Amino acid sequence: GVPFNSPQVRPTIDQIDQSFGATHPGVYIAEKQLFVLNFRGLSFDFPINSRYEPTYAHGLGSLQFPNGMSPTVARMFIYSGNSYADAKAPSLPVTCFYGNCFLDCLEVLRDINVTSGLKFILVTEGNVQGKLVDSNKQSVERIVKFGDSVQDVVSALGCPSRKFYKSEDKMRIHLPDAHKHIRSHSADYFFNYFTMGVDFLFDAVTHRVKKFVLHTNYPGDYNFNIYCRCEFKLPITLEGPSKAASQSQSSMLDDELLVVTAYSKWDEVQKFLTSPKHRPVILNRSASTNTSNPFGSTFCYGVQDLIFEVMSNQHIASVTLYRSSNLRDTPSSSSSS
Repeated sequence: GVPFNSPQVRPTIDQIDQSFGATHPGVYIAEKQLFVLNFRGLSFDFPINSRYEPTYAHGLGSLQFPNGMSPTVARMFIYSGNSYADAKAPSLPVTCFYGNCFLDCLEVLRDINVTSGLKFILVTEGNVQGKLVDSNKQSVERIVKFGDSVQDVVSALGCPSRKFYKSEDKMRIHLPDAHKHIRSHSADYFFNYFTMGVDFLFDAVTHRVKKFVLHTNYPGDYNFNIYCRCEFKLPITLEGPSKAASQSQSSMLDDELLVVTAYSKWDEVQKFLTSPKHRPVILNRSASTNTSNPFGSTFCYGVQDLIFEVMSNQHIASVTLYRSSNLRDTPSSSSSS
């Protein structure tokens, strides 16, 4: 084959044309200043300076550039079918499951902005009459709430991918009367479910759920590619000034309900939840084997019973949901947090 991108070969428009041959005329998107060249199952985006904007987008010949100024590929899309716009992600084959449960979607259960638990819609591999050749997908619904025991969680979701014991709690200093808290010889511990993108934090004394952590798995996150993305829906009822701000149009708004997902960006969410004076806590992660974090610090914003961990590009890295004091007082949730 002929390489179109290597240390010695720049992926310019001319090079793509030479490597892949003739195709349909390209499309110029004026508002994005992009020239898109489409092949079957393959598309290339080229950023074009407005001064080179073609009068008629009749393909490569309609773009005239000075020698050596041919733009290079900014993005390449690989997909199934003839059109990127019509391409759909293929369904996950059963052979990929290997006995694991994967998350289809997750709904955060809340009432008057108080989180009580999580509802999981899971997909897994199932067998018909015990025959492997007849294996198919099964969807199951499970609910895990604050105060559930270890046995409750394992019964609902199966064994975790990993268990992790906390050696320290950096957030303990923010507790009221932190100096009065006696340091326990036992440590709180996490159940990590990598295929679901969810962590559960259990209390060291009561062995009951006290926190949930939902991971979005974006590039640039310290935990990138450890977890599958958690496809969550987090409903937040807007109140006071936030309710007034909701008059502006936003794809995240459903009536007076703000629905945050793994694809929401913090600069959009922040408009409805925090004031400009709301300052974040800076989180700088490092490991014992790697004392420097190449991805840089993240910023943690506390809102209601939620903590949003935000990357510098405004993507949400994770959402932590902790037990509200209102929920602790209910008789059905008497366990300590």
